[in-house]
Amino acid sequence: MTDVDEGAPPAGEQPPPQPDGRPGGRDDDARAARDGRTPDGDGPPEEKPRLDAPKGSPLGGAGEAGGARTAREARTSLHIEGDSQIFDGNTFYQTQVRIGTDDVFVDGPVPDEEMERLERVYCPPPGYDAMEVRLRRTHLLALCGEHGTGRTSTGLALLREVATGVSRLDPATALDSVGQEKFETGRGYLLELPAEDAGVVPAASGGSGRDGGDGPGNGAGPHLSDLHLDRLSALLAQRGAYGVLVVGAGDFADRLVRGRYGAQCTPPPAHEVLKQHVEDSLSDVGPELCRLALRNAERPDVKQALGLDALRPGEAARFAGHLAAHARGEADDAQLLAQCATFAPRQAREWLAGADRPGMLPEALPALRAAALRLSLAAFNGSAESLVTEAAELLAWELAVTLDPQYAPGRPLFTAKTEARLAAARAVPEQVFEDLGDAAIPVRAMRFQGRRLATAVLYEAWDGYHNVRGPLTRWLRSLCDDQRPQVWVRAAVAAGILCARDYLYGFSEVLLPLARADSPVQQMAAATALAETSRDPQVRPAVRGLLREWARGDDRSACETAAFTHGYGMAAGSVAESLDELARIGCREDAGKPADAASYSVVRLLAGPEPEVVLRRLARWLGDPRQIRQNLALMVVLRALSTRTSHLWGLQGDSRVQESYGSWTLAAALVAAHPDRAPWLADLVHSALNTARAGVAAQEQMGGWMRRAAKDPRQLDVLCGFLPRLVEGRRDRDRLLQLIARLERDSDEPLAPRAAARMRAAVRTQAELEGEGRR
Repeated sequence: MTDVDEGAPPAGEQPPPQPDGRPGGRDDDARAARDGRTPDGDGPPEEKPRLDAPKGSPLGGAGEAGGARTAREARTSLHIEGDSQIFDGNTFYQTQVRIGTDDVFVDGPVPDEEMERLERVYCPPPGYDAMEVRLRRTHLLALCGEHGTGRTSTGLALLREVATGVSRLDPATALDSVGQEKFETGRGYLLELPAEDAGVVPAASGGSGRDGGDGPGNGAGPHLSDLHLDRLSALLAQRGAYGVLVVGAGDFADRLVRGRYGAQCTPPPAHEVLKQHVEDSLSDVGPELCRLALRNAERPDVKQALGLDALRPGEAARFAGHLAAHARGEADDAQLLAQCATFAPRQAREWLAGADRPGMLPEALPALRAAALRLSLAAFNGSAESLVTEAAELLAWELAVTLDPQYAPGRPLFTAKTEARLAAARAVPEQVFEDLGDAAIPVRAMRFQGRRLATAVLYEAWDGYHNVRGPLTRWLRSLCDDQRPQVWVRAAVAAGILCARDYLYGFSEVLLPLARADSPVQQMAAATALAETSRDPQVRPAVRGLLREWARGDDRSACETAAFTHGYGMAAGSVAESLDELARIGCREDAGKPADAASYSVVRLLAGPEPEVVLRRLARWLGDPRQIRQNLALMVVLRALSTRTSHLWGLQGDSRVQESYGSWTLAAALVAAHPDRAPWLADLVHSALNTARAGVAAQEQMGGWMRRAAKDPRQLDVLCGFLPRLVEGRRDRDRLLQLIARLERDSDEPLAPRAAARMRAAVRTQAELEGEGRR
């Protein structure tokens, strides 16, 4: 059963509305209770403590500037409708390590049918003609790029153009010691170097291994250099043969591209590759089915299921096969969408499978850094590139010390370039504007080329590799202690999503340590993660029960965390039920910081998608005979008058007040976005102004609203329309006029005369109308 306010009307029953629909009234009894008088008394029987204006949020500003955009980006990248990836096992890839001391040379001809199909479907990438000219001149070309970008197909196509036949070489071939006699005259040879054979020694290792030598250590073997490539080029030229090396992205590839043999392999346009493969797969039927398949590729539901912005050649070929089967009637729509939904998880499996080979540092460090970068981008997708990269380095350190605790990894300084990071993470750069409260500044951000990649990478690491969870959770907890909302909000959202997939593990390793911390930022991070976790309907009852226990317990940190969590309106099941819990927390006998956190969370709910529910509840609290319940409502009203709307972001999508009025205070934004709710808010503000213990603070906050409105014509129009609602008699009018006059005479920041004149006119007009009505 749901707990409700003690002494409140039954569930679903609201206070009797005013004639204009307001939730509650300004009757004498209610006002007397707020003033501390009995209904028939002449004055307060005892002095009541005065309420001070709230001094910002309980987070000390750490959750404010920038939090709105950060939360919005987190929702965009990590909440995808229908995305419920299920772990179906890891994919492990066999690798061979090239050891230069062995005289290994094994080649095999590429089958004719494979070359014939390549001729039918191949689409040349940008710069293909220049690659061919270069290969003819040097007899050796290194094609560099990420896996899946069409490097192998391009290498085979180039060799087909210049050679009499094409063979593949065993990846274990020792290119630094192979002899001329191994090559056949006029033949082309393709060799795909495994990632380990790129010979990348981490710059952080200082170029020396653990054995104290000058080489890379750990038996990595010699590395290809320009000397080796010059020798290989001369051998091939002497035999009239040609060679193409396929090299993965990385430091070695960067050096090759800057040299005489390297060329960057940029994927051809995906739509051209798809068209070629669809036409080849449906070559035995009429062109109508080809057109149908290509139209299906443009369907919104198919694109959403794919979740990839630009398919790589290998993916385009696989997608073409699914489209062709669907066009033939061999698969229905549901099967097609299910097949499309496997593309992003497959990419994630390829990225993370065996990322810690060979199991010792420093040889495994480059692969660990690549995995850390992809995981960091998964959590910070769309964030500033500097934040993504720094978080990736922190995670790489956690992964490295977990893999090999005796080795302390450093960082590469002048090898990890931005372009290489983007390519390794399948990301694109973009410029966004970061909200810093008083200004929005441009920042260079990075984003996955596909909406489903972020969740696919996080789920693959969390579900597929148990030993990765330790460094991953330590990393997320450390980021949740960062004062910048651009960091801790994203980390908390990612933590909540992962905890929902394994609540038992996530509660003990992530949620509980954050909730019991002394830092309000970590408590808010725990609240954000708990709110995210409660999105799962199967986990929500556990979260709700936990918060009830914390709200009633003696642990103040846990109680504050429960209050922060209910500020999202998700964990309790509804905004109304969250308000019930916040009333209980905010009215504890040991109030203090829990009451501050509760009032802050109610204001967050007021800025959310259901403001009318909160306004009705505030009216009920103000009419409650218990002063502690009235104080909670008054604190909320004071916060609404002073807190900027953009600082009150939520996790359920932007409300109308946040979409267009982010820089305004919440009270002004509510009046502008919901004009029909202005009388409700006016009743609350009027009550605060006329309550003895809150009147001074309310005037202070109204003065702040007046100062801001004087600088913004739109806000001034809203304020001047709202001020008459605060005037019920001469006392109200005089108080507002005195406030305007005091602000106008302020020596440090005087109110603009024209704005002050408009405010005075709005107040006097209402008073005159009331006077005429009485006459």
